[in-house]
Order: sequence, then C-alpha cells, then structure tokens
Amino acid sequence: MPRPHFLIPDQATVGWIERLTNKGCFAVDSERNIVAIGPLAQRITGYLAHEVLRRHCLEAIRCHRCVEGCGVMERGLLQAVPLTLFRKDGSTVGVLKSGVALRDDKGEIVGAVELVWEEEEVGCRDVLMAAETSLDRILLALGRWFVATDVKGAILRFSEGLPAAMGYPPQLLYKMNIQELLGEALFGDDAEFRAAVLSGERREGWHADLRASDGRLVPVSLSAAPVGSMPGAPEGSGCHVESAMLVMIRPDEDRGALPVDDGEIPGFSGIIARSASMHRIFRLIDQIRDTEATVLITGESGTGKELVARAIHARSYRGAGPFVVVNCGALPEALLESELFGHARGAFTGAIREKRGRFEVADGGTIFLDEIGDLPLPLQVKLLRILQNHSFERLGENKVRRVDVRVLAATNVDLHRAVNERTFRDDLYYRLRVVPIEIPPLRERREDLELLIRYFLGRIGRARMRALRLSPSAMRAMLSYDWPGNVRELINAIEYANAVCEGQTIHDSDLPEVIVQPRQQRWRQQVPKLGLAPGVGAEAEPSPLYSLIPRDLGESERDEALKILESLRRNGFRKGKAAEDLGMSRTTLWRKLKQYRIG
Repeated sequence: MPRPHFLIPDQATVGWIERLTNKGCFAVDSERNIVAIGPLAQRITGYLAHEVLRRHCLEAIRCHRCVEGCGVMERGLLQAVPLTLFRKDGSTVGVLKSGVALRDDKGEIVGAVELVWEEEEVGCRDVLMAAETSLDRILLALGRWFVATDVKGAILRFSEGLPAAMGYPPQLLYKMNIQELLGEALFGDDAEFRAAVLSGERREGWHADLRASDGRLVPVSLSAAPVGSMPGAPEGSGCHVESAMLVMIRPDEDRGALPVDDGEIPGFSGIIARSASMHRIFRLIDQIRDTEATVLITGESGTGKELVARAIHARSYRGAGPFVVVNCGALPEALLESELFGHARGAFTGAIREKRGRFEVADGGTIFLDEIGDLPLPLQVKLLRILQNHSFERLGENKVRRVDVRVLAATNVDLHRAVNERTFRDDLYYRLRVVPIEIPPLRERREDLELLIRYFLGRIGRARMRALRLSPSAMRAMLSYDWPGNVRELINAIEYANAVCEGQTIHDSDLPEVIVQPRQQRWRQQVPKLGLAPGVGAEAEPSPLYSLIPRDLGESERDEALKILESLRRNGFRKGKAAEDLGMSRTTLWRKLKQYRIG
C-alpha cells in the first residue's frame, strides 16, 4: 500500500486546526514561506493574512531567536518551546510554540505546521498537557502517534488515539514501560538505541513492533529524541518534568513490501530480477532441472554465480540432498586435494584420523566448485576422472570410492584463454561446459537495479532495525553508477549508507564517494573548459557558468542557478558545504538542483 502523501494545509484546514486546538496556527512551505495563517495566529502576531501570505515567516512570526533557526525543519518536531515574538506594532509577546515538519512520500520535507499560544503562568502539569494537546492534534491528521517517557522508560504521555488503536485502556498504558510496548531490542535497559537517546542523540527511521493488547505485533517505524526538562516550565517554579524520551510512531506500510519469500518477490529461487536476460537464465535452469548435465557458470565477480548454482540445485530432483560449496581459490594446493577427496589416517604429517572429502559429503546432492580456474593441474586430472566415472581415491589410500554427485562449476576468468595458455586442461573444460550459463553484469541489466536497491535496502534495514528510504538524488546516483563490483558492491554500498545515515532518508552524502564521484567529476571536467578554477571568486557577469544553465529558465531562476553553481565550484562541489555557504538546507539545495536541472 503506498505511503499517504500529506499536503501542506490551506487556510480552511489551518482554521480547523485552530478551532480544534484553541491555539494560533500557521503553515509554511519548504522555503519557510507562509502559505496559510489562522485568525488566532493573526491576533497574536498583529499581522493580517493578506500581509504575510507567500512571504517568508521571518516577516510575520519573527522572534529574538529567529537567526538561530526555529528548528522545526532541522529537528522535524518542536514541543512547547518558549519564544518571544515581535508583533507588527513593535511590541513583544511571550509564546509557546509546537510544530511538526511535513514530508512527501519520498521523505523530503515539503513544509511544516506550527502552533503558537501565549505563555501564561502555569504549572508543570499544565505545560505538559498543553504540549501534549498541541502535538497530538497536529499528529492526529497525519496518522502518527507519540509516546513520552521518563528516564526509566515509564510512559508519561501518549497520543489520544493510541490506546484505542492498540486495544489498551488508557489507565493501563500509564502503568507500562516503553519496552513492554515497543520491545527490548530498542528500549531494553541495555539497548544501544535507548542509551544513545538518553545521552542526547536523536534517532530517526527505525523498525519496531508495537505490541497490541491481544499480543499482535504491529510493524511501525519510529524516531526518538531526548526531551530533558519539560520546555516552558516557569523559572523558579521548581518544575522539572523530565520526560527524557519522545518517541514518534507511524504504521510501517513499507515493511514487507519486498518480502524474502521466493513466491512473493519478482525473481526466481532467491534471485531478484525482472530483466529479460535473467529470465532467459531462469528458463534454462528449469529446462535442465531433470538432467545430470554439468553446468559451467561464468560472469564477473559479484554477479551472483553461487545464487544461480543454488537455484539449479534447488529446482532439481537433488534439491532435498546436500549442496556443498568449495572455493578452489581460497585453499592452498596442499590442502585442496584433502578437502575435495579426503585423506586416510597417516596420509601426511598431522593426519591423525581419516577424513571424508567434500565429494563424499555431497553424495546424493550437488557440489559447487567456485573459482574453478584456480584448480591446480594435478587436481584437474582427478576431477576429470570423477566427472567421467564418479570414482576417486582418498589421499594416502588405494581404495576406489564411488559417489553420486552432480558437479556445478563457476569462474570469473576466461577459461578458453586458460586452455590456450595450457593452465587449464581442454578435456576438463569441455567436460565442465556441457551447459554454459553466463550471468550478465549489473550495468547490462539496469532494469533490475531499482528493484535490487529497494529489496536490499529493506532486507538490510530489517536486519539493522532501520526504516530508511533513498532521496531522489541518491537513487539517481545509484541508478547512474556502473557497479563494477556488481550485486556484491551494491549490497556493500547499502550497508555503508545504513551505517552512516543519521536521519531517515539516505542522501548523496551518505553514499560511498565512488558512487557520487562520477557526477562530480563531470562538473570538474566542464568547469576547467570554461576557464574557471575551483576556489576562485565569482567572475563579473556574464559568467561562463551560464552555459551550464538551461536556456528555458526565467531570468531570476537563471540568476539563482548561477549563484548555486558558483558556490558549488568554490566549495569543491561538496553539496553540504555549498548549502551552508548559500544559507539553505541540503534538502533545499537538492530540490533546486533538480528544479533548475543543473545537478
């Protein structure tokens, strides 16, 4: 089921929120321009709607801390933060402000909804209840819940709709600990996640299971942040409601969208693919399922040769028998013969007992000889014999043993060339190559890329209890990369991004540098041709950088695009540094690069 797409509220919706919360409400877009403001917010600020709509919020909701940033775009959430607003007539008013950032279906921030109300001399419980109501009313429309706890994990507050959704009486939830509700993996006494939040860190985009009263486990995605002493408590009141953790919860519609079960994913016996070239391989595997034919699987490193071998075994009548893997390149020649064929007691120094080889272990099933090109010539002779008559001798004995084994082999080297160079026997080559299967590299089956990215992002995320998504620019970077290491490199890249990503969305900066380098390199190749050296100040207009800007943009858009290009050049094409230099968030910079088609 697709994730709901929440639009920025209009004037009517903002008015409805004000009536629901009895607090001033306004909404901003991703640039913090006011798109809607309610009557109560107009009364508090002294500005009328027509005076501030489509203008930056600093022109209407201005406070003494504005230059530091209000935080809702950076944090995603504000809860009853005390501020001093400057009204239209120049006077000031103390207010509390709560807010929630709004994200689109790709996880990008598109705006925010914020509530303000005049600060009064209230006690701790009133402040806590006011913050809870403000937050809960906004989240109610967004299909989200929250839970606030103390330092020990005891539940202090929760969304109004949470008890009914999970089947708990509200009184019971107040007696529960967060780990009873969301599990010990994240919130147990020794959990790393809980320790990080309590130490002051924010954690976004994690998988968990919300336990319902009937024992059901509801998949959810959550983020947690430290709260500390309750904001807004009057000084000198002695009020320090230490809620410690605020946990934001949403139903995880994506969990299981690409399940691991073979029958429910686009693919074949555990191989994820939908390209025509891979489906031809799948059909061939089914055609040879009832034969004893030897198969030689070729392809670049990381393309999934062992997965194909496992699929051949699983689809054959030998599928119930053993599947034994031997990496011929990972063992020294002195040990490889013993590993393959076994040895008798006393066959060599240290052989204190007899040992069965891998061929005996695979009797009745399949043996997969990976990196067959590294097999030494003396062992190639013994392998040829076992292929011809299914017989061999253990190292150090003369007894002939027979096995019923199907042989599959794989290599990423050119065996035909090895035959010509006399490093591989030609009779063995043709005996192995009864059914050749060549797996195309990932760059030649790009229609599989997005499917593989989303599959492994989900699989690795589940293993790490993360609920991450890729930003559009990060997805574009991964789709445009050539993947010389193929699927293995793809998995490693997603593992890396999962480890370094601090938020819920993986951005370009969270990917290995080699993946985003080609796009940066294109800029570096174009800029010197225009006579522009990185680190040099802006040239007098007209700047040669204009040639990199689409001609169909308006004059103001071309001017802004030029400033962005100049900042990228000055900062070595590092988008994070450029965004800081331009005074905008990374999200805004990425959006403008896409909008102006310059990155």
